[in-house]
Amino acid sequence: MLQFLSDENFDGDIVRGLFRREPNIDLLRVQDVGLREVDDPIILDWAATNGRIVLTHDRATMPDFAYERLLRGEVMSGLFVVNNRMQIGQEIDELIILARCSEQDEWKGVVLYLPL
Repeated sequence: MLQFLSDENFDGDIVRGLFRREPNIDLLRVQDVGLREVDDPIILDWAATNGRIVLTHDRATMPDFAYERLLRGEVMSGLFVVNNRMQIGQEIDELIILARCSEQDEWKGVVLYLPL
């Protein structure tokens, strides 16, 4: 199963729904690891160091920072940019499908936009 890190503004309803539907999901929030209110590059660096795919709704800046990491030749464990205009149930379904049906290494260096 994939290992996730949700950024500070990621919808808490989605996080709670993921845990309700998949109690063993490996998901940490930035608040859980002392990264509350830090800049996006620091979140991406922590996620890369700890092998976690970042979950975000931030389409404006987070993907740019992820691509900058890649251009510098730095590791990026993956970034899932979830459209916050999707229905919450669809967001949860798609994240669970990805968590169950793919491997962590498949997402290294990948920025994925949801919905699929």
